[in-house]
Parts: sequence; C-alpha cells; structure tokens
Amino acid sequence: MDFVSDGLADGRRLRCLAIVDDCTRERLALEVDTSITGTGVKAVLERLADTRGLPRSITVDHGPEFEGQVLDAWAYQVNVQLSFIRPGKPNENAYIESFNGKFRDECLNEHWFITMAQARRAIEAWRIEYNTERPHSSLGDLTPQEFAERGLAREQEKVSSLTADSNAGRD
Repeated sequence: MDFVSDGLADGRRLRCLAIVDDCTRERLALEVDTSITGTGVKAVLERLADTRGLPRSITVDHGPEFEGQVLDAWAYQVNVQLSFIRPGKPNENAYIESFNGKFRDECLNEHWFITMAQARRAIEAWRIEYNTERPHSSLGDLTPQEFAERGLAREQEKVSSLTADSNAGRD
C-alpha cells in the first residue's frame, strides 16, 4: 500500500491510495480523494476483505495514515501484520513503487482532471484496463486478473481433491 499525489486543475490536492497484490500484480484499489486518513485506509481494506479476504501481512511505509492508531487497532483485530519498510528504503516495497511509476506516467500525467468525479472515473478505468488487458511477462504473459483466476482455480482443485480423498476413506 502506498499513496500517490497529484492535483486537480483548480489546484486542489488529489491523493490516491494504491493497493497492490504482490503475488498477482493486481491493482486491488486506487482510492481517490482530497485527503485519506487512517480511517479511510481502514474502510478500503474492510471493503477489500469482504471481496478478497485478507493477507497475512501488508507492506507500508511510515506515513501517518499507516502508523496511526486506527490502522494499528484494525490490523490487530483482524490478525494482519503491518510490515513497515525501513525509512528511506522505498525499494523494500518494490511492487507498489513500480506500479506508482506506471500509474503516474500512464494515467496521472496523461490527464488534466477538472473535477474529483472525473478523476475517479479516469483512474478507475485505468485500473481496470491494467488488471484485465495487460499481460505481464512475470505472470507468464497473463493479465493480473487471469493469473489470479488461475491461482484461485488451482486452490479450488486442491480443496476438492482433499475433500474427495478424505471422503473416500469413509466408505
């Protein structure tokens, strides 16, 4: 998780909370607002937990939104470890830093956002295109969504196989 900042045409600040799945390279969220607090970060993570489940660990920097009591209490409650990178070492969160560069070059630098609503639409469209239309060589030339779906299918096959094996012994 990390933040990327930009601005609207009228000079107001725009902040994007970027959340990346390091395994699938999916861009799970790009939350856009003028300000995102620890409470806002928690709300996004809770929304993702409902649809994706939770990881064991989330890598973050030492931003106040990540170090505050709200996120710390949430992580403790749901048994997720917040793994803080060392100060001044963004390479310790390499996937998000790489993504942030692409996001800035291909989306933020390509648009002149007039309104927050326009920014949200354009950024969400870019996130969806990134996940569904761009194969990655590191994922066997699959898109992040295809890679995630194949991984889920493999996990479901394992569970089915384990269930079938345990039921076979009951006959």
